[in-house]
Amino acid sequence: MNGAILILGVVVFVGLLAGIIIYNGFIGRRNAVRNAFASIDVQLKKRWDLVPQLVETVKAYARHERTLFQEIVEARQRAERAGPQSAQRFTHEQDIGVGVSRLFALAEDYPELRSSGQFLHLQRNLTEIESQVAASRRAYNAAVTRWNEGVEMFPGSLFARVFSFQRADWFETPSKQRRAHDVRL
Repeated sequence: MNGAILILGVVVFVGLLAGIIIYNGFIGRRNAVRNAFASIDVQLKKRWDLVPQLVETVKAYARHERTLFQEIVEARQRAERAGPQSAQRFTHEQDIGVGVSRLFALAEDYPELRSSGQFLHLQRNLTEIESQVAASRRAYNAAVTRWNEGVEMFPGSLFARVFSFQRADWFETPSKQRRAHDVRL
């Protein structure tokens, strides 16, 4: 009888210890996702600060491109209103990136814009920020992958159900950016 109680006690202790370790693993992975998103957010805020300057610079040379300017401004406003780490926020941020790419392509039609010191400076800064966003996005997606594996794989999936842990969304490249662009020669 005494031996059975001891064995039962050891089994319960090991079970509790395993549960604590698994739960703490979830907390660590969740914090890694949040930290990785915060890194993306810093880069996106830098981009947000530069985009209006870029739009104003291009507007001075290409006044009839009002639709493109409006699309970029609206995408920025939608991104600001969307919840952090939401799929909608990711989509709107990607729309801003597509708009900025279109602005750079538009500069090809305006030689005086291409040679503008301010435009070149903004273009360099945005190119650097986009590179940093891409690196942050890779780190975020890696953290999300580790999180999702914990949520979906046994025995973590049992704890995920109990504690209502859900899969997280990746920050994906939109299909608009995955397509090959036409190059004018």
